[in-house]
Amino acid sequence: MSKIKILVVDDSVVVRRLLSNVLDGDPALEVVGAAANGKIALAKISQVHPDLIVLDVEMPDMNGLETLTEIRKQDKDIPVIMFSALTELGAAATLEALALGATDYVTKPHNMKSKEAALQNVREQLIPKIKIFCKQQRLNRGNLEVAEKDKNIALKEQIKPRFVDPKIGLNIKSQVEIVVIGVSTGGPNALEAVLRELPANFRVPIVIVQHMPPVFTKRLAERLTQKCQIQVEEGFTGNTLKPGVAWIAPGDYHMVLEKHGFSVQIRTHQEPPENSCRPAVDVLFRSAAKIYGGGVLGVVLTGMGQDGLHGCEHIREAGGQVIVQDESSSVVWGMPGIVANSGLANKVVSLKEMAGEIIDRV
Repeated sequence: MSKIKILVVDDSVVVRRLLSNVLDGDPALEVVGAAANGKIALAKISQVHPDLIVLDVEMPDMNGLETLTEIRKQDKDIPVIMFSALTELGAAATLEALALGATDYVTKPHNMKSKEAALQNVREQLIPKIKIFCKQQRLNRGNLEVAEKDKNIALKEQIKPRFVDPKIGLNIKSQVEIVVIGVSTGGPNALEAVLRELPANFRVPIVIVQHMPPVFTKRLAERLTQKCQIQVEEGFTGNTLKPGVAWIAPGDYHMVLEKHGFSVQIRTHQEPPENSCRPAVDVLFRSAAKIYGGGVLGVVLTGMGQDGLHGCEHIREAGGQVIVQDESSSVVWGMPGIVANSGLANKVVSLKEMAGEIIDRV
């Protein structure tokens, strides 16, 4: 199979060189062009015909948001990964870029002790996303033979289907008492699509793990509050859960629920990552199942990897319910797909139908 062709767009010579070295070091990838700003990038797209674009957010002459807008006018499907600074400004711009049609984002190395650590950080964050987005793009272009082969490989790599013992969950509670949501790649737009449909008087609290770094989760909560009828906050230790309020786990912190008298409170901590994630969906889902049992409604939305799988096992074993996003509406059907294929989902629904499904079950 031919190499994945990448266009790197960044105003820093150092960053362009770093990205080129990292990406060209992978035998499946090839950097076919580099540009110092958006205007140059737009001219190069028609020359080098990239499969994917890595796009800086903050640039002179034409910034990342302006460039992305022009790219989407020409090509609505080419994957674009924003390369964002881990700052308030970078977080706000990145969330806006995702709303404008960016496929995903990667944060620039921050406080790294060495050049090699910085390279490894970019390598681990960026390369897997490039490969999965470009694989999906090639499959979407109609290569059915490759699609079927890749699908079979993916299914073999997944955990064998598991079905919950029907005896488990016979004590299912009649009422949902809490909604727990796990989401990763494609999450900000998916969360907005779901939460904006929930009424201001939503009957139960909502707790969310979105895989995101510090600063980004706070800005995401602020953005969602502006877009939604319910209030959305970044969670912190001591928050008491309330109906009609959603809490998002802060970046780099796990979030768990703990019983305190007649109330349930949030606690955040920095114990080791699970599934290479902190915050991790599994951590939150386990704690919710322990407290609420059959009163938990677990929701798994778009995302890479399998974080949330074991948490969903705990929810189902406690008598709770699980619904997951379908493949066609997911940016990446990793997290919801592994739950569905493991027999743990009560229902698989499209993103468009998800809010209605949640409201019906609550």
